[in-house]
Amino acid sequence: MTQSATPPPRVDGRTARSERTRNAIVDAHLQLIREGDLRPTADRIAKQAGVSLRALWSHFADMEALFAESGQRVLELRDASHRPISAKLPLPERVEAFCKQRARLLEQIGPTAKASAVKEPFSEALQKYRKLHMIRVREEMATVFASEVNGNDELLNALTAVSMWSTWATWREVMGLSVSTARATMARTITSLLASA
Repeated sequence: MTQSATPPPRVDGRTARSERTRNAIVDAHLQLIREGDLRPTADRIAKQAGVSLRALWSHFADMEALFAESGQRVLELRDASHRPISAKLPLPERVEAFCKQRARLLEQIGPTAKASAVKEPFSEALQKYRKLHMIRVREEMATVFASEVNGNDELLNALTAVSMWSTWATWREVMGLSVSTARATMARTITSLLASA
């Protein structure tokens, strides 16, 4: 006689509904930002999510808590679309691969980066996520260009700065460069910095 398999754990319906509502609110927040609403109000977010304002506040203590969860979601989306670049590739191939991927990711986070810039001076959560993005880019550059950087913090600082959203926004929005031209500018700058080392 065979022993029956252990039944799967039961999922509490209320917990599942609560999680769905919470995710819908975060999704709505990010969707409004992607559509150009850089300062969506709680009321607009609730309407976009299809929930009441009361439901929004029952899931998030304040807007700062929503910023924190939305920031985490942006990081997760970035991680899901990021592909490691081998440090063993020839330098021109590494620069090209890094700049191609970086341009794609910067275009992807563009709307949320702009929205964050509006509120960041008043939000610890947004300041924290900006630093996390910077740390991730810095660590990636230290890995991808390890043999060239070779412990040179000044060089690593410069490489990180030209790879961040603020520089990309200057190229794309202030100077009006196309994605391909901005990407080529990034590649030229990184190549020059590495050559100077």
